[in-house]
Amino acid sequence: MREQRVLITGAAGYVGGQLGSLLSGQMPVVGVDIQHKDTPFPLFVMDICDDALVELMRAERITHVVHLASVVSPGRDRAREYRIDVEGTRNVLDACIAAGVEHLTLTSSGAAYGYHADNPAWLDEQDSLRGNPEFAYSDHKRRVEEMLADYRVKYPQLQQLIFRPCSIVGATTNSKISDLFAGSSILDPGGYNSPFVFVWDQDVIGAIEFGVKRSASGIYNLAGDGALTPAEIARLLGKPLRRPPVWLLKALLGLSYYLGLGNVHPAQLMFLQYRPVLLNTRLKTELGYQPQKTSAEAFAYFAREALSISVDADTAQVTLAEPALAGGQH
Repeated sequence: MREQRVLITGAAGYVGGQLGSLLSGQMPVVGVDIQHKDTPFPLFVMDICDDALVELMRAERITHVVHLASVVSPGRDRAREYRIDVEGTRNVLDACIAAGVEHLTLTSSGAAYGYHADNPAWLDEQDSLRGNPEFAYSDHKRRVEEMLADYRVKYPQLQQLIFRPCSIVGATTNSKISDLFAGSSILDPGGYNSPFVFVWDQDVIGAIEFGVKRSASGIYNLAGDGALTPAEIARLLGKPLRRPPVWLLKALLGLSYYLGLGNVHPAQLMFLQYRPVLLNTRLKTELGYQPQKTSAEAFAYFAREALSISVDADTAQVTLAEPALAGGQH
């Protein structure tokens, strides 16, 4: 077996930088990103759509690629986002095949299931990926997973490990997720009370490390046990819960969007109305990775460290919506 040599895309990012730092103490690691950052491993400034990516993989004798690069925050340039998310992933895949890479780990998202009113109470990996055409991030993750399925058939020599994370939180989280809870109140448009599932950022890094070191394959929801509703989150943070009518928020978002004051399209309000709630059973029983923190514990840690709000995780009610699951950790 060849020595594991890892290339990480998006290596200057929130997860990529921490993962590279962890893995570089165990095996040779290089990273690529469109921006420079001081890292304990070599970082090449490179677009993932660059044809030179395959030459870098060959020169560094890469055996394992961890593909993290994607556009997370919504913007107005859908073509640019598609180029990075979908065409960029295709270039990474083609480079892996041409360079003889053995193993690909890719972070998809729970958003690939889509934000739909008829989603199951808990989503398992066998549930359909429906995305949302009006939400670029969700739509692109679905398209990428369809591409990955095609490559699994055409190029079985490239083993694939795919994670579908839920909302990632940690001590230094600064994202659209953290922004939802940093304000003076918690928003629940229309009173849907759709639950959030959280995963600790160190569990994301730990699960990827676990999979890479074992050259594991398969598709896994990446989430902590349980879920928290907006009402529970508001109570834990000691903040009021606001439930404005959906039509009013859509009108305000529409005005902001079309005047160029914001980047959130009114159709994206479904992000709060119909949260995909991820079941992590296969992560624990099939992959064998046990998350260190539950959803409630991860959120309490995030609130304390990132928001400077004291929350006792032991008092956080963990929601288990399916009666069949009520007796266990899921």
